[in-house]
Amino acid sequence: MIFDALKMSVGTLTTIRVPAPGVIDRRVAGAAMVLAPLAVVPLAAVAGLIVFAGEAIGLPAFASAALALGAVALGSRGLHLDGLADTADGLGASYDRTRALEVMRRGDSGPTGIATLVLVLLVQTGALAGAISAGHGTAAAAIAVLAGRGVLSLCCSRGVPSARPEGLGATVAGAVPVAAAVVVFAVLAGSAALAVPWWRGLVAVALAYLAASALLARCVQRLGGITGDVLGGCVEIGVAAALLALSF
Repeated sequence: MIFDALKMSVGTLTTIRVPAPGVIDRRVAGAAMVLAPLAVVPLAAVAGLIVFAGEAIGLPAFASAALALGAVALGSRGLHLDGLADTADGLGASYDRTRALEVMRRGDSGPTGIATLVLVLLVQTGALAGAISAGHGTAAAAIAVLAGRGVLSLCCSRGVPSARPEGLGATVAGAVPVAAAVVVFAVLAGSAALAVPWWRGLVAVALAYLAASALLARCVQRLGGITGDVLGGCVEIGVAAALLALSF
Protein backbone atom coordinates (compact mmCIF):
# COMPACT_ATOMS: atom_id res chain seq x y z
CA MET A 1 0.00 0.00 0.00
CA ILE A 2 2.79 2.42 0.88
CA PHE A 3 4.52 1.88 -2.46
CA ASP A 4 1.27 2.48 -4.35
CA ALA A 5 0.69 5.63 -2.28
CA LEU A 6 4.19 6.93 -2.96
CA LYS A 7 3.81 6.25 -6.68
CA MET A 8 0.48 8.07 -6.70
CA SER A 9 1.96 11.01 -4.81
CA VAL A 10 5.05 11.33 -7.00
CA GLY A 11 3.10 10.80 -10.22
CA THR A 12 0.45 13.37 -9.28
CA LEU A 13 2.63 16.08 -7.75
CA THR A 14 5.73 15.93 -9.96
CA THR A 15 6.82 15.23 -13.53
CA ILE A 16 9.01 12.36 -12.34
CA ARG A 17 8.00 9.20 -14.20
CA VAL A 18 6.99 6.34 -11.94
CA PRO A 19 5.07 3.11 -12.57
CA ALA A 20 1.31 3.41 -12.16
CA PRO A 21 0.00 2.35 -8.75
CA GLY A 22 -1.41 -1.15 -8.66
CA VAL A 23 -4.41 0.02 -6.65
CA ILE A 24 -5.91 3.46 -6.05
CA ASP A 25 -8.52 3.48 -3.31
CA ARG A 26 -9.25 5.86 -0.44
CA ARG A 27 -6.63 4.25 1.76
CA VAL A 28 -3.94 4.64 -0.89
CA ALA A 29 -5.13 8.16 -1.77
CA GLY A 30 -5.00 9.26 1.86
CA ALA A 31 -1.50 7.87 2.29
CA ALA A 32 -0.46 9.63 -0.92
CA MET A 33 -1.48 12.98 0.55
CA VAL A 34 0.42 12.21 3.76
CA LEU A 35 3.52 11.39 1.71
CA ALA A 36 3.24 14.55 -0.42
CA PRO A 37 6.20 16.36 1.22
CA LEU A 38 8.39 13.30 0.68
CA ALA A 39 7.30 13.05 -2.95
CA VAL A 40 8.44 16.60 -3.70
CA VAL A 41 11.82 16.44 -1.97
CA PRO A 42 13.49 16.47 -5.44
CA LEU A 43 11.65 19.69 -6.29
CA ALA A 44 12.68 21.26 -2.98
CA ALA A 45 16.29 20.24 -3.64
CA VAL A 46 16.21 21.74 -7.15
CA ALA A 47 14.77 25.02 -5.83
CA GLY A 48 17.42 25.19 -3.12
CA LEU A 49 20.23 24.42 -5.57
CA ILE A 50 19.08 27.12 -7.97
CA VAL A 51 19.05 29.68 -5.19
CA PHE A 52 22.48 28.53 -3.99
CA ALA A 53 23.92 28.68 -7.53
CA GLY A 54 22.38 32.11 -8.11
CA GLU A 55 24.03 33.44 -4.98
CA ALA A 56 27.34 31.87 -5.97
CA ILE A 57 27.44 33.57 -9.37
CA GLY A 58 26.00 36.87 -8.14
CA LEU A 59 22.56 36.80 -9.74
CA PRO A 60 20.10 39.40 -8.46
CA ALA A 61 18.00 37.93 -5.67
CA PHE A 62 14.73 38.46 -7.54
CA ALA A 63 16.06 36.63 -10.61
CA SER A 64 17.25 33.67 -8.52
CA ALA A 65 13.89 33.51 -6.78
CA ALA A 66 11.98 33.59 -10.06
CA LEU A 67 14.14 30.83 -11.53
CA ALA A 68 13.74 28.63 -8.46
CA LEU A 69 9.96 29.02 -8.34
CA GLY A 70 9.75 28.55 -12.10
CA ALA A 71 11.63 25.27 -11.84
CA VAL A 72 9.23 24.06 -9.15
CA ALA A 73 6.24 25.02 -11.31
CA LEU A 74 7.79 23.21 -14.27
CA GLY A 75 8.52 20.17 -12.12
CA SER A 76 4.88 19.98 -11.04
CA ARG A 77 3.38 20.70 -14.49
CA GLY A 78 1.99 23.99 -13.17
CA LEU A 79 -0.72 21.86 -11.56
CA HIS A 80 -1.11 23.91 -8.39
CA LEU A 81 -0.90 27.26 -10.17
CA ASP A 82 -3.70 26.15 -12.47
CA GLY A 83 -5.70 25.08 -9.42
CA LEU A 84 -5.14 28.44 -7.76
CA ALA A 85 -6.40 30.34 -10.82
CA ASP A 86 -9.45 28.08 -11.24
CA THR A 87 -10.32 28.33 -7.54
CA ALA A 88 -10.11 32.12 -7.65
CA ASP A 89 -12.36 32.18 -10.73
CA GLY A 90 -14.88 29.90 -9.03
CA LEU A 91 -14.99 31.89 -5.82
CA GLY A 92 -15.36 35.13 -7.73
CA ALA A 93 -17.83 33.93 -10.33
CA SER A 94 -21.16 33.59 -8.55
CA TYR A 95 -22.75 32.88 -5.19
CA ASP A 96 -24.46 29.91 -6.81
CA ARG A 97 -22.47 26.79 -5.88
CA THR A 98 -23.25 24.90 -9.08
CA ARG A 99 -22.29 27.86 -11.24
CA ALA A 100 -19.02 28.31 -9.36
CA LEU A 101 -18.08 24.66 -9.81
CA GLU A 102 -18.90 24.87 -13.53
CA VAL A 103 -16.55 27.85 -13.91
CA MET A 104 -13.79 25.94 -12.10
CA ARG A 105 -14.22 22.96 -14.42
CA ARG A 106 -13.45 25.03 -17.53
CA GLY A 107 -9.95 24.94 -18.96
CA ASP A 108 -9.57 28.70 -19.34
CA SER A 109 -8.79 31.36 -16.73
CA GLY A 110 -10.77 34.54 -16.25
CA PRO A 111 -9.57 37.94 -15.00
CA THR A 112 -10.01 37.01 -11.34
CA GLY A 113 -7.94 33.87 -11.74
CA ILE A 114 -5.21 35.59 -13.74
CA ALA A 115 -4.98 38.51 -11.31
CA THR A 116 -4.81 36.13 -8.34
CA LEU A 117 -2.13 34.03 -10.04
CA VAL A 118 0.02 37.06 -10.85
CA LEU A 119 -0.32 38.55 -7.36
CA VAL A 120 0.50 35.28 -5.58
CA LEU A 121 3.52 34.66 -7.82
CA LEU A 122 4.74 38.18 -7.15
CA VAL A 123 4.39 37.64 -3.41
CA GLN A 124 6.21 34.31 -3.61
CA THR A 125 9.04 35.67 -5.74
CA GLY A 126 9.45 38.88 -3.74
CA ALA A 127 9.39 37.00 -0.44
CA LEU A 128 11.97 34.45 -1.61
CA ALA A 129 14.14 37.29 -2.91
CA GLY A 130 13.93 38.82 0.57
CA ALA A 131 15.01 35.51 2.13
CA ILE A 132 17.94 35.34 -0.29
CA SER A 133 19.01 38.85 0.64
CA ALA A 134 18.68 37.93 4.33
CA GLY A 135 21.07 35.02 3.85
CA HIS A 136 18.78 32.00 4.17
CA GLY A 137 17.28 31.74 0.70
CA THR A 138 18.34 28.15 0.06
CA ALA A 139 16.62 26.89 3.21
CA ALA A 140 13.59 29.13 2.61
CA ALA A 141 13.03 27.73 -0.88
CA ALA A 142 13.15 24.13 0.35
CA ILE A 143 10.98 24.76 3.42
CA ALA A 144 8.29 26.54 1.39
CA VAL A 145 8.06 23.78 -1.21
CA LEU A 146 7.73 21.10 1.48
CA ALA A 147 5.34 23.06 3.71
CA GLY A 148 3.14 23.90 0.72
CA ARG A 149 2.69 20.21 -0.04
CA GLY A 150 2.36 19.36 3.62
CA VAL A 151 -0.94 21.24 3.79
CA LEU A 152 -2.48 18.61 1.50
CA SER A 153 -2.82 16.23 4.44
CA LEU A 154 -4.68 18.95 6.33
CA CYS A 155 -6.99 19.66 3.40
CA CYS A 156 -7.79 15.96 3.00
CA SER A 157 -8.21 15.15 6.69
CA ARG A 158 -11.29 13.44 8.12
CA GLY A 159 -14.35 15.64 8.12
CA VAL A 160 -13.43 17.63 5.00
CA PRO A 161 -16.05 16.86 2.29
CA SER A 162 -15.72 16.74 -1.48
CA ALA A 163 -17.47 19.40 -3.54
CA ARG A 164 -18.16 16.89 -6.32
CA PRO A 165 -18.98 13.17 -6.39
CA GLU A 166 -16.12 12.54 -8.84
CA GLY A 167 -12.57 13.71 -9.52
CA LEU A 168 -9.43 13.95 -7.40
CA GLY A 169 -11.24 15.80 -4.63
CA ALA A 170 -13.75 12.97 -4.21
CA THR A 171 -10.92 10.42 -4.07
CA VAL A 172 -8.89 12.15 -1.36
CA ALA A 173 -11.47 14.14 0.63
CA GLY A 174 -11.60 12.95 4.22
CA ALA A 175 -9.10 10.18 3.48
CA VAL A 176 -6.36 11.31 5.90
CA PRO A 177 -6.68 10.52 9.62
CA VAL A 178 -6.38 13.67 11.72
CA ALA A 179 -3.52 12.12 13.68
CA ALA A 180 -1.56 11.58 10.45
CA ALA A 181 -2.08 15.20 9.42
CA VAL A 182 -0.79 16.34 12.82
CA VAL A 183 2.29 14.14 12.45
CA VAL A 184 3.04 15.65 9.03
CA PHE A 185 2.82 19.14 10.52
CA ALA A 186 5.08 18.20 13.43
CA VAL A 187 7.71 16.64 11.17
CA LEU A 188 7.74 19.64 8.83
CA ALA A 189 7.88 22.15 11.68
CA GLY A 190 10.67 20.25 13.38
CA SER A 191 12.67 19.96 10.17
CA ALA A 192 12.22 23.65 9.38
CA ALA A 193 13.34 24.55 12.91
CA LEU A 194 16.63 22.76 12.22
CA ALA A 195 17.21 24.52 8.89
CA VAL A 196 16.73 28.11 10.08
CA PRO A 197 16.43 29.70 13.55
CA TRP A 198 13.92 27.43 15.27
CA TRP A 199 11.24 30.03 15.86
CA ARG A 200 11.37 31.18 12.25
CA GLY A 201 10.98 27.64 10.98
CA LEU A 202 8.01 27.00 13.24
CA VAL A 203 6.34 30.26 12.22
CA ALA A 204 6.88 29.55 8.51
CA VAL A 205 5.21 26.15 8.63
CA ALA A 206 2.45 27.36 10.96
CA LEU A 207 1.64 30.29 8.65
CA ALA A 208 1.55 27.99 5.63
CA TYR A 209 -1.02 25.82 7.40
CA LEU A 210 -2.97 28.83 8.66
CA ALA A 211 -3.22 30.42 5.21
CA ALA A 212 -4.22 27.12 3.61
CA SER A 213 -6.80 26.57 6.36
CA ALA A 214 -8.37 29.95 5.65
CA LEU A 215 -8.75 29.17 1.95
CA LEU A 216 -9.95 25.65 2.74
CA ALA A 217 -12.63 26.95 5.12
CA ARG A 218 -13.83 29.44 2.53
CA CYS A 219 -14.06 26.77 -0.17
CA VAL A 220 -15.91 24.33 2.07
CA GLN A 221 -18.38 27.08 2.98
CA ARG A 222 -18.74 28.39 -0.55
CA LEU A 223 -18.36 25.26 -2.70
CA GLY A 224 -19.43 22.56 -0.26
CA GLY A 225 -16.01 20.93 -0.08
CA ILE A 226 -12.73 20.45 -1.90
CA THR A 227 -11.81 19.75 -5.50
CA GLY A 228 -8.44 19.11 -7.08
CA ASP A 229 -8.29 22.83 -7.91
CA VAL A 230 -8.90 23.79 -4.29
CA LEU A 231 -6.02 21.56 -3.22
CA GLY A 232 -3.75 23.27 -5.74
CA GLY A 233 -4.83 26.69 -4.51
CA CYS A 234 -4.10 25.72 -0.92
CA VAL A 235 -0.62 24.53 -1.91
CA GLU A 236 0.29 27.84 -3.57
CA ILE A 237 -1.18 29.95 -0.77
CA GLY A 238 0.77 27.84 1.73
CA VAL A 239 4.00 28.38 -0.21
CA ALA A 240 3.42 32.14 -0.30
CA ALA A 241 2.72 32.31 3.45
CA ALA A 242 5.80 30.24 4.34
CA LEU A 243 8.02 32.45 2.17
CA LEU A 244 6.60 35.61 3.70
CA ALA A 245 7.54 34.31 7.14
CA LEU A 246 11.09 33.66 5.91
CA SER A 247 11.48 36.83 3.87
CA PHE A 248 13.51 38.85 6.36
